[in-house]
Amino acid sequence: MAYRDDSDLEFLSKLDSESMNDLVYCLVHDKDGSVRLTEELTTNDMYKAWFPDHRRYWESVAAEIQCFGGNTFATMLRGGKGVLYKEVLQDVCDKMRVNYNSSSSVEKIEQNLLMKILTDAVEKMTPAELKELADAVGVKNVGLLTSEAMLGVFQAVFKAGGFKSYQLTLIIVNAILKALIGRGLSLAGNVALTRTMAVLTGPIGWVITGAWTAIDIASPAYRVTIPAVIQVAALRQKYLYETQASQVEFS
Repeated sequence: MAYRDDSDLEFLSKLDSESMNDLVYCLVHDKDGSVRLTEELTTNDMYKAWFPDHRRYWESVAAEIQCFGGNTFATMLRGGKGVLYKEVLQDVCDKMRVNYNSSSSVEKIEQNLLMKILTDAVEKMTPAELKELADAVGVKNVGLLTSEAMLGVFQAVFKAGGFKSYQLTLIIVNAILKALIGRGLSLAGNVALTRTMAVLTGPIGWVITGAWTAIDIASPAYRVTIPAVIQVAALRQKYLYETQASQVEFS
């Protein structure tokens, strides 16, 4: 397993080790908590030397994502190197039937993936659940809006970036991961955000479980790449938000 230079994963080197806990866990462990038979990260010398200080071996973490995203035989031919993250992301989007432009940035494609899941979930949400989600991201007068209008609002929140976009990402990702790997994000949140995460677990859980069943469930690679990509999307939003906040603070 060897890391390929990948500009879309380099931001991992800027994260603190605690932020990467969930990503490393989902790469190593299956939904029942057992160690994945196909993982190679725990055999890596850097992992053995520095775990749980993930930042010191972030390239090994990135390489694990790349290798799970590549065909095993093809990876061997590439000298143990997998595929670039954008290819992994696009493959996940294809499996999840997400519309995206392949020339878009990975951030935009990740947002398309999360919006697709949220769109499907909104159709299953009660008015009370929809209002709670809207309240969490600062949308007022939700009772006057249709589900379709609400989705437009959420899409605008994503495009605007900043704290609300980060919040919305955390809410969606937390629910997805609970359905996929049996545990949500360990990233700290305020009480209101935590409550909203719990409310959304049901609707998004139904959507992601249905999609999961429709995917080639016999492929162990997708059991890794789908939650890993979801984790990376959340970490990217965290990094972008914190970078933006620090620039404002020191400007």
